[in-house]
Amino acid sequence: MILTKKEWSALRRALSALELNRGRFLLAVVFGSMGLGSAIALSAVSAWLIARASQMPPVLELSVAATSVRMFGIGKAVFRYLERLASHRVALSGMGRLRTNMYAALASSSDSRVAGIRRGDLLARTGADVDTIGDTVVKAIMPACVAFVTAFVSVGIVWFLSAPIAIALVVCLLISGLLGPVVAAVGARRAERSRVEDEAELSALSLALLEGAGELRISGRLAAMKEAVRRTESRIHSHRDRAAKPQAWAAAIDTMALALAVLGAIIIGVSQLEAGQLNGIELAVCVLVPLAAFEGTAALGPAALELVQSGQAATRIIDLIGEEEPLAKKRDLNLEPVIDARNLVVGWPGGPDVAGPFNLTVGRGSKIAIVGPSGVGKSTLLMTLAGLIKPHAGTVTLGGMEVSTLDRESISRALILIAEDSHIFQTTVMENLRVVRKDLTENEAREALTKAGLGDWLARLPGGLDTMLGQNATTVSGGERRRLLLARAHASHAPIIALDEPAEHLEPETADRLLGDLYESDLGVIVVTHRLTDLQRTDTVIHLGDDGVEIGAYDELMEHSPSFRWAVQEAQ
Repeated sequence: MILTKKEWSALRRALSALELNRGRFLLAVVFGSMGLGSAIALSAVSAWLIARASQMPPVLELSVAATSVRMFGIGKAVFRYLERLASHRVALSGMGRLRTNMYAALASSSDSRVAGIRRGDLLARTGADVDTIGDTVVKAIMPACVAFVTAFVSVGIVWFLSAPIAIALVVCLLISGLLGPVVAAVGARRAERSRVEDEAELSALSLALLEGAGELRISGRLAAMKEAVRRTESRIHSHRDRAAKPQAWAAAIDTMALALAVLGAIIIGVSQLEAGQLNGIELAVCVLVPLAAFEGTAALGPAALELVQSGQAATRIIDLIGEEEPLAKKRDLNLEPVIDARNLVVGWPGGPDVAGPFNLTVGRGSKIAIVGPSGVGKSTLLMTLAGLIKPHAGTVTLGGMEVSTLDRESISRALILIAEDSHIFQTTVMENLRVVRKDLTENEAREALTKAGLGDWLARLPGGLDTMLGQNATTVSGGERRRLLLARAHASHAPIIALDEPAEHLEPETADRLLGDLYESDLGVIVVTHRLTDLQRTDTVIHLGDDGVEIGAYDELMEHSPSFRWAVQEAQ
């Protein structure tokens, strides 16, 4: 088989996500068929014109054929150009819709989908793999449709002149159109699958090399990373060479089928000519028409290879966004802003349990601090409460409903998460705030910035809310960046905000002011922090350490938890 059952299923779903415009697709097929049909007609009319001209008839008898040759010659180029425009318009618009559908699926799903995928591989799936699915339309589906239509027309022309020659042409077209593509696809399938995996690996390695070159150089691993990139590129070239051999066999089969069709037409045609069933002009047409007819089947070998690549790409895309879930997307839900965790055990998908069990309730106005050394599961707990990671055990509900059954839009109305590495985009201040709410007004944006302590900063900006920010906040200070992220949380109007290390990399005074503003707000706050000052202003402290989980008020933990008391004393 060219594709496995899983790949067929994934490819059908990916193609449906393209939401192709059927009218435009049919128009592209029509243009492609007319282009190749013009080539066939050009061969047929040229054959008739040459053979008839050799009989030296009156010139007027040849005028229509001579004009037709010019018409079909021009039409061949014009229709192929129109087919390129139409097919690429269909494919490119479909790729845009597929990416939109992918982003929507990822936005409404948990982080479990991408937990084990490196960023470079994720970019490859949303980039090159989507392009491959779009190429399926132009390089696989379109050529197959055009080849079928033009083969039917070619056989019809020849059948009108000689049924035996037409039957021989059908057999040869089947050899070229079926055997050749199967040989190309089956022979190259393993090499192409390995190439797709290695190209994803190359994307991941390249991104890691670009973003972490300084750290890799300091740690002495830069040369090893470069060597890994070189080896991966070498494997990709090797896979391409291996895939080219079956392609060459497919091309050879097409050429041999063409030769057999022409030879069969000559042998059968000569016998019919001697029997008076065919004249010389008709024989010339029957011999030359297959030369153009096989132009369509010649594209089926590369089309089959494209199908193999698309099957692998579609599988990677569906693995990323997941199978269709039977969940009703409740985008009109206005849930009560109460998070309730019962017997909660957290950990990354596929990994061990990191922390738990927890019993916790967070509502409007609650102040929860999650503290402890690095690597004990603070961020994991925060993302589990926010519904980005599924619990290993226990339940997390929002407004009485399982968080895992809710879409991101419904969750975001009640709770907004600001991660430690949340991105600042290279656009205006206003658009950076609209990330959380597309209908945010300018007055609401100014109010959110003021609540985050950036009112004076906004007043100093030359363009106010329309001031452009550098990529990833290169034009603002660390404190301004953190407060800008906090302003996003305020702009969302969510009654509960969850923040991961909002004071990281800030000077102590700035960090204390930022956390102090959070603790004094009327919002429900869940904050992961290394700073242990001002924790007495929180309602509940969750201390994660080597001794397990300790939950209680600040004073209770100071009295009953030696490890927490020691950590606070060391921080002072």
